[in-house]
Amino acid sequence: MTQSDVRGEGTRRGAGRSARDGTAGAPRGGGHRGGGRARRRAPRRHRVLRWSASTVAVLILVVAGAGYLYYEHLNGNIEKGARTAGDSKAAPSEPNAAGQTPMNILLIGSDSRASDENVKLGGGKNERGNAPLADVQMLIHLSADRKSAAMVSIPRDTRVDIPACKDPDSGKTYPATNDIINVTLGRGGAGCTLATWENLTGVYIDHWMTIDFAGVVRMADAVGGVEVCVNQNVWDRSTAAVHGGSGLKMTKGTHKVQGEQALQWLRTRHAWGSDPMRARAQHMYLNSMLRTLQQQNAFTDAPRLMDLAEAATKSLTVSEEIGTVKKLYDLGKQLKTVPADRITMATMPTDQDPQNANHLVPAGADAEKMWAMLRDDVSFDKKGSPAKKPAAGTGTAEAGSAPAPGDSPAADGDIDVLVRNGTRSTALGPVSGRAATVAGALNAKGFTQAAKDTSPAVSQETTAVRYPSDDLAGDARRVADALGIPASSVRKSADVSGITLVVGSDWRSGTSFPKERTPAAGDLPENSDSLNGSETGKCMDVYKPYQW
Repeated sequence: MTQSDVRGEGTRRGAGRSARDGTAGAPRGGGHRGGGRARRRAPRRHRVLRWSASTVAVLILVVAGAGYLYYEHLNGNIEKGARTAGDSKAAPSEPNAAGQTPMNILLIGSDSRASDENVKLGGGKNERGNAPLADVQMLIHLSADRKSAAMVSIPRDTRVDIPACKDPDSGKTYPATNDIINVTLGRGGAGCTLATWENLTGVYIDHWMTIDFAGVVRMADAVGGVEVCVNQNVWDRSTAAVHGGSGLKMTKGTHKVQGEQALQWLRTRHAWGSDPMRARAQHMYLNSMLRTLQQQNAFTDAPRLMDLAEAATKSLTVSEEIGTVKKLYDLGKQLKTVPADRITMATMPTDQDPQNANHLVPAGADAEKMWAMLRDDVSFDKKGSPAKKPAAGTGTAEAGSAPAPGDSPAADGDIDVLVRNGTRSTALGPVSGRAATVAGALNAKGFTQAAKDTSPAVSQETTAVRYPSDDLAGDARRVADALGIPASSVRKSADVSGITLVVGSDWRSGTSFPKERTPAAGDLPENSDSLNGSETGKCMDVYKPYQW
């Protein structure tokens, strides 16, 4: 073999190695070293890629885990309780033609001094062990189509019938009584306040929320302040004539309040002159707060939303059905969709209590008119549509609906009916003999088994026919038809053993149920002190002794 053959063979071998190693044209020795480095470098790149992918995966898991832990942290902040603790007869709202139902939420402001923070903010260190009072009570009504909302206050010193309630924590049972409405919180918690509202109004309330002094301060700080206005310099303080006061002190004009000053604004009563005027000041505050939140885009601004979520979950105690962050967030979003000019705030019309000049009572027909609008989901502003009554039998019996059209009633003379007098009300008192009168009317119409209940009159705002089981649904419907009682007032109930007609305070005379007038949108009583959410520039007048 010649030298040239050796060189050629060597070159071919080198070329072969260079092709495999990616070092074409390199000297054999250099090609060998380069090839070695190349073989070591490739696995390192793969290791880097694998390490990077693993890091990203870990980071994703960490971020997701942190989000989950934060979500669970917020859920852990929320205190919850049973929806009702009292004897309530209100039935769930009927759906509209589109299958939508309104939502009612009771907001309760507690004066509890159960913590050092609340004692510091509210004073009254000697009251620390006292039962809390529900000094602020406001029903938030979201219409079935979520296009309008109403917020209705009952002044804390309003005397009402309070049902029997059981404290869910202690198990203590409180008998039914007649007292001012703010004592309900100490007679079974928020569930007792809810039951009292339901019996007074006939409005089914889906949820409740309570907030204490410290919670108000946290929420006001989280929002960043709320604008309020007074027409004169105000200082709510003790005077020679009246002890106490919130401590609110500000000059005439518009101010942004937050923290403790916001709490002072909401608690002020003497400087406004009355409890209903305090409700007006609270409405102005909430009105301004809602506008502030909408301007801040709180539901789309993540940092703002986190601040509010932290404050809200630490500040609110809620009924157990809405006891998660997601459910509270969904509620907030539903309220946010309502335009400001479709939100109306009002106070239940009241009269002076004939038993105590310092107390109030519901103002009869005017108060009932407001509750009827809520029950029928009629908007408080003039932009809404007239009430649309559900057809008979459109719901389910368990949900408190009218009986189905196919139910066949027995012969009128074979239907047993017990008639109760439910006309006793805080403002007017019972109508004597109503059960006997209506039972007699049924007898005259052929319902010979109808009889009056001889027990004392009870308090029920709205007339209702109740039946215990599905086989009596048709009979109950027949009784209602005979007297002109609407189908929506016929309901299945576990509280009765047979067909029971309770003649409510909405039917105080006559033997035929009064024809219902369909409420008109915006047709609020003049003495409801209503405020539209789009109204700005409203200022409180200061009672002269508290001007400076």
